[in-house]
Amino acid sequence: MSEKKNHQLLQLYLRESERVRLADLSALPALDDSEQADMAHWLTTKRQFSEAEIPAQPWLKTCSAGHVTELVFHPDGSVRETALFQRQQGTGTWRVADGVLEIALHRGDDRYDFSVIANKQSSLHSAIEYKNHALHSYLKLAQMRPVNI
Repeated sequence: MSEKKNHQLLQLYLRESERVRLADLSALPALDDSEQADMAHWLTTKRQFSEAEIPAQPWLKTCSAGHVTELVFHPDGSVRETALFQRQQGTGTWRVADGVLEIALHRGDDRYDFSVIANKQSSLHSAIEYKNHALHSYLKLAQMRPVNI
């Protein structure tokens, strides 16, 4: 596992275990033995993404402030984001690296980057988002079931 992925996992673990609200990747604390055991258990609930599963269906993205968008991933590595209630749009790119879904979106003058960690127990996944390279928000992303008519 890469050092980058280890840091991303620690960052998300700290948020989901409610130890800290959000911690920047550059300021992650060391874990004591008890916390390391808790994180090891938390890691058993995570899995790696496969590249094939990403563009197979639309996704919903929501942040802790309640902003909800739809993401449509294309096999060519592009992604389109549409806000559900304001219909604002953004575009960007995606890729799977070391089992993590890496997304870069542009909306207006803003750039949003986040790395999604897959949940083994459901299709609801998690990420920490950066806006213009600054720590911004905790996200939940849900893979939606495609409709076969």
